[in-house]
Amino acid sequence: MKTILLIEDNEDIRENTAEILDLAGYKVFTAENGKIGVELALEHKPDLVICDIMMPVLDGYGVLHMLQRNDEMKDTPFIFLTAKTERSDFRKGMEMGADDYITKPFSGTDLLHAIESRLKKASVRKQDFPANLQGLNKLMEAAGGKGTLKSLAEGRNIDRYKKKQAIYVEGNHPTSLFYIQKGKVKIFKKNDDGKELVVDLYNTGDFLGYVALLEGGTYRETAEAMEESEIAVIPREDFEELLNNHREVAVQFIRMLARNVTVKEQQLLGLAYNSLRKKVAEALVNLYNKYNERKETQFAIDISRDNLATIAGTATESLIRTLGDFREEKLIDIKEGTIVILNEKKLSSMLY
Repeated sequence: MKTILLIEDNEDIRENTAEILDLAGYKVFTAENGKIGVELALEHKPDLVICDIMMPVLDGYGVLHMLQRNDEMKDTPFIFLTAKTERSDFRKGMEMGADDYITKPFSGTDLLHAIESRLKKASVRKQDFPANLQGLNKLMEAAGGKGTLKSLAEGRNIDRYKKKQAIYVEGNHPTSLFYIQKGKVKIFKKNDDGKELVVDLYNTGDFLGYVALLEGGTYRETAEAMEESEIAVIPREDFEELLNNHREVAVQFIRMLARNVTVKEQQLLGLAYNSLRKKVAEALVNLYNKYNERKETQFAIDISRDNLATIAGTATESLIRTLGDFREEKLIDIKEGTIVILNEKKLSSMLY
């Protein structure tokens, strides 16, 4: 049962509103002024707060300010109740972070619709979506979007890229979002000596280039096809329209990107401090997790030694020697240049 805190100094309005909420199946706490309201909020951690603006002791703005300073309450949906004479002041509340406002007098239907809408959006913020296409599609559906991100790619122009052909280049300005219809893509940076550092890998069903679109800057890395690939090109305007029309999608999208940044930071730390064996094992395990969609026990990876070396952050010669060691230890096999992972669990155990 969802809980609602109602803060209203007018006794008649408070009792009538509480009765409506109770009949609608909500558990209701009530307070006659802002000070008591804040105390109840911190004690019970309600799912939503409805608060009058003009009240004695502590007004609605003060309540909102104090709750937003509390880590456990700052993301709780907050709806202002405002009289018609105060309607010009509602903008102040919205700028402070209120989610909605209802003008007195209001109907029970208007009240319940506002509550349902805010609770639904709040539930989207609290969910944890994986940072991939499936997670983004689930996010769209949870936020009430009619389509999915994958639908953005339908009917688009398809560009075909040969192996080692660049899709976009570091320093260029983004004009499109890219969706991999078929193939594999690596994202890398180059140092002043021209040495590559692979920072991410992408597969069929993944999007590319969204970070630069969100930042409004240039590409910070280069995207290159690792094999013959087919890429759908989605105009920047369509991607921005999606985010602008679905605020919850945009917020959760940014959170996903933040998690990706954390993963990349851990990857860079590993490249800096891990042993050679650990670097190569981690690169193989990452490829296994990324591309082994069928979860095959013995999974074959067709990747050039140069590409694998840049992913592992080591010299090609050192990589080849380490692969030879792994082969002797029956961790991998090599057939016609293709690496077959025989014991993913033992490779993973090297990482800890």
